[in-house]
Amino acid sequence: MVTIHEVAKAAGVSISTVSYALSGKRAISATTRARIDQAVAELDYRPNAGARMLAGARTNILALSAPIREDAHLPTHMRFVTAVVEAARAHDDDVLLLARDDEVTGIRRVVDSSLVDGVVVLGVSTDDERAEVVRRSGAAAAFVGVPGDTTGLTCIDLDFAEAGRASVRQLAAAGHRSIGVIGHPATYVERHTGFIRRFADAFEDECRAAGIATLALYPSLDRADQRRAADELLAGLPDMTALVFHCNEPVVEAVLAHLVSRGVRVPEDVSVLAACASYDTDALEVPLSTIPLPLEEMCRGAVEGAVRQVDGAREPGVTLLPPRFIDRGSIRPVP
Repeated sequence: MVTIHEVAKAAGVSISTVSYALSGKRAISATTRARIDQAVAELDYRPNAGARMLAGARTNILALSAPIREDAHLPTHMRFVTAVVEAARAHDDDVLLLARDDEVTGIRRVVDSSLVDGVVVLGVSTDDERAEVVRRSGAAAAFVGVPGDTTGLTCIDLDFAEAGRASVRQLAAAGHRSIGVIGHPATYVERHTGFIRRFADAFEDECRAAGIATLALYPSLDRADQRRAADELLAGLPDMTALVFHCNEPVVEAVLAHLVSRGVRVPEDVSVLAACASYDTDALEVPLSTIPLPLEEMCRGAVEGAVRQVDGAREPGVTLLPPRFIDRGSIRPVP
């Protein structure tokens, strides 16, 4: 394996100069850097990762804190993971996945050991312990989501509150006065997953202000439970003319299939909106109008935020992406 000594000899410089050039810790003249770069390329030199960590140089690795929970929808989970990996590749970074149930230990381990340059955090809850770990460590980090206390943190997310209000306004404009909601599993709510509460609170407030009747149910991942939720909506809101899905794709498919089995047609009998959808609603058997979740943009923004911190730019703050509506024909005016 080629050593840094050989690179220095080939470039005609000292070992420390090669080290400074590779780490970026000191300014190197353009001519000297060109010789070093040429030597590195010709010798196919690969710096030892352990040595780089000890030297405090960049590792070109980002950690991704993405705990996999029992009630997680793995295809959606992996869409987030893939989006982070793709964004990191654009910066020539690799991604180390932290998937332990204990969300805090993994971050502490990689930060304390200087194994990674920065951290991207997924699955954020309102009282997320990882927020305090990041604050205390001073690590370069960005959150895809918004914890309760954002002091000193870099966060990016869809504006779920505005998405909730926009969902009501879109349906109200079509004359709907009774709107059902199928949400994520109740276990998401119980562990204080922030985006669900922000969407639900804003949705309910907007309905209340507009005098619109609403009922929200949070079925589990069990198909029978999802069918029961559809029946409860039909019974609890007998005048329901619109339905909002704020949940993952399998739940949407199960509920739509059950409504069809009961003779309920979309959009002739009930208008349907998929809010904050992480999936392609045009690929469903019944294409749904949607407020899409800008998943790639969120993950790209988090990676870029973490990389900027690695490069020395500390810009804490919360970025909320505005929701947008896509009409796919599943919303009709009330007769």
